[in-house]
Amino acid sequence: MIPFDVYKSYLALKNHFTKHTYDYHKYQGKSKAGIQSFYKRKDRFWFEKLSRSKSDKEVLDFFVANFVSCSDPQSLWIGEIIRNGESNYKNWMKRVQSLSYIFKDEVEKIFLGKEFDSLFFIEENRHPQILKEHLQGNLSIETLIILDKILGFKIDFDKKLLDPIWELTSMRMKKYDPFLNIDVFRYKKILKESIL
Repeated sequence: MIPFDVYKSYLALKNHFTKHTYDYHKYQGKSKAGIQSFYKRKDRFWFEKLSRSKSDKEVLDFFVANFVSCSDPQSLWIGEIIRNGESNYKNWMKRVQSLSYIFKDEVEKIFLGKEFDSLFFIEENRHPQILKEHLQGNLSIETLIILDKILGFKIDFDKKLLDPIWELTSMRMKKYDPFLNIDVFRYKKILKESIL
């Protein structure tokens, strides 16, 4: 991948993770970036460095890992990604490669000794326990997405929870989901085995 292509991937993925209307997969990663605008950037060195150090697939995964790991993807700058992003990328790779183990472990801890439905119950406009567990770091975004694929709770939460914390989490789930390759039947079986 040449540096300009890395730059276009960065812009497309940033738009994907920060804008409701842009879909990376629908638009096939295209962005309205011009080569002249790229060469005017003072930070183009970072894109050149990344193009030399990673393959095409690694560049995509590297950006996805960093946008998913960031609390505010809108303010994520390429220089910051390059400086701090390698640890985010390595942690993300570990999570994705051992996703079934992490899912099983997190589900067992979260549901242990609790009534299953109570974790998804919304009292007035308060966050359900499942969201609190995610916000406390006990439940990864990947596990939250897998649980939604199995149970479909996100639609109900979107209707009932009108606060910025849930809206950000909901958008992150929606935008990250297409990048995860999840065998729903396999995870459904893991969930049943873990909570029985």
